[in-house]
Amino acid sequence: MKTRQEVVADRIGYESKAAGAMIGLAIGDAVGDLGRNQEYRDKYGLITRYYTEARSTDDTEFGVLTARTLIDCEGKITPRKVADAWRKYILDRGGAKKRGGRPLYGAIENLRRGMEPPLSGRFNAMNVDDGAAMRSSPHGIFEAGRPEAAAELAKADACVSHDADGIWAAQAIAASVSGAIAGATAEEIVAFGKKMMPEGSWIAYAMDIAMDICDRKPTIEKAYEDLHVKLWTPEHALAAEAIPQVYAIFRLTGGDPERSLLWSANFGRDADTISGLVCSLAGAMHGLEAFPCEWVENLRKPSGTCLEFTKDEDVVDLAHELVELSCRREA
Repeated sequence: MKTRQEVVADRIGYESKAAGAMIGLAIGDAVGDLGRNQEYRDKYGLITRYYTEARSTDDTEFGVLTARTLIDCEGKITPRKVADAWRKYILDRGGAKKRGGRPLYGAIENLRRGMEPPLSGRFNAMNVDDGAAMRSSPHGIFEAGRPEAAAELAKADACVSHDADGIWAAQAIAASVSGAIAGATAEEIVAFGKKMMPEGSWIAYAMDIAMDICDRKPTIEKAYEDLHVKLWTPEHALAAEAIPQVYAIFRLTGGDPERSLLWSANFGRDADTISGLVCSLAGAMHGLEAFPCEWVENLRKPSGTCLEFTKDEDVVDLAHELVELSCRREA
């Protein structure tokens, strides 16, 4: 894996992988959302590509919020600055539309009432789902080559809406994206994520189950059913279910963008988040060129399905701004 200095020195490669991480999130999110749509499953059986009807969900749009927050505060993230950004970009613009995860709305209401993090995340229903992990790739971009530093940024961000497993999941994804941009192997990328899961936690326990399935059934075709059945949590997909599934799919597909999309977008349940994160890791590993140009152009601007302000943003441009800010800080 490259050092931080080597990542920054290769500006073209850094920008490509940063853009790959952001557009991978957008592509996986949109295609995964179609992949769990029964109408499309009836028509196609499996979703194998992007369709023009596919749109961003809260996953991409909260990722955009994270990127915009990092840029606004020049990478000097604190929980209070994240809370202020949520008030500016969500509350001051009429709130979030009805398309997001449950703890996101709880956190928004807590902030509206004047509560500050970490209490806004701690005193919040369903605060151990994957809603903080879905937005944490920008931290890995900004701290590319420094997984632990990326995880610290993700922690400061995640505590606004989440706690415990919800925060550790966000730290895991941020660390893995950081390593992927720096040229880590698929195995190393998974290991960076696993390192952020505290021993004795639910997410670490579930991650061990997922990795054991991968060890015993080392192809995605053989492991696919067990990854559903043995990690399933009743009623609602939590971080301890979805994030180990993300890492298992990524590991068993070797981070190959095409296979990553196929197996994650058709995973069902929380497929928009799962596919978004699997494809974000794949994009961070392989760069913007890993995805068809047509897909990139159609999905680089979010639809504003959940957060209205995101319609005015461009995920590729945001990735490049994060790289510019990161490199300027190093200089």
